[in-house]
Amino acid sequence: MTNSVRTGLLFSVIANVIWGLFPIFWSWLDGISAVDLVSHRIVWAFAFSILFVFGRIAWTDRSKRAARLALFSDSKTWLLHAAAAILITLNWLAFLWAVTNDRVLHSALGYYINPLFNVLLGVLVLGERLSKGRWVAIVIATVGVAVLSYATGEIPWVSLLMASSFAGYAFVKKHASLDALDGLAIEMSVIVAPTLIYLCFFLDPAKGFFIREGTQTAVLLIIGGLMTLTPLMFFSAATRRIPLSLVGMMQYVGPTLQFLVGVLYFEEKLSPLRLFGFVIVWLAVILFMSRRD
Repeated sequence: MTNSVRTGLLFSVIANVIWGLFPIFWSWLDGISAVDLVSHRIVWAFAFSILFVFGRIAWTDRSKRAARLALFSDSKTWLLHAAAAILITLNWLAFLWAVTNDRVLHSALGYYINPLFNVLLGVLVLGERLSKGRWVAIVIATVGVAVLSYATGEIPWVSLLMASSFAGYAFVKKHASLDALDGLAIEMSVIVAPTLIYLCFFLDPAKGFFIREGTQTAVLLIIGGLMTLTPLMFFSAATRRIPLSLVGMMQYVGPTLQFLVGVLYFEEKLSPLRLFGFVIVWLAVILFMSRRD
């Protein structure tokens, strides 16, 4: 194993561990609605991403700076990232709704089945073909979701929304020419204006905007923006150093940690039938990852 691969593997672990432990961080902001948390996440992710992007441009060689800036002025780039902005906002909203409503296990399920949604999107939109083994894996995963729906007495809509929105986000990003950080800067630029309007004029006055929430809450909200960017930067760096197959396998570290966090930290109820549903999904994931088209 080369030093580059070791570094990439380390970066991938760091990114996925942060994502896996994210529910704990956001639970520290108890009492703030998912919509308000997403709004602050957008504002502070925008602030940090702009700061980092302009810092990178300033340090870029002058001969390459013009080409880099040209990407930011391309209308197609903005349209692609505007679509990505809507999808990632939906994903964040679903995730934070799950955290604030004691549905962390639903969040974990969403990220477990996300790769299957990626494949279905490829099949339905791009006309890609799957092996019989991977079709079997998708059917098994569907059975697992059905078992979980029966066990909880409700369709895990938040899991499905998280999986579908992130699959759509990944699909749009595959057609973009910017890397994760630059792309996120544009995405946050697209939605930061309506977000600020909401925070300044439509937020319940009884809750306050920012300062009234207290210093500790204000600091955590700002850190939330930085924490949004940190795993993305590590993940982006990892994808340049290790094979995509390994990147895909490492992405299951996050939902596995979220599952453990939901059971051990949030003490969500895990009935035998619900556990059986997760086992079915895990089997589907293992079968899916072990097959090669």
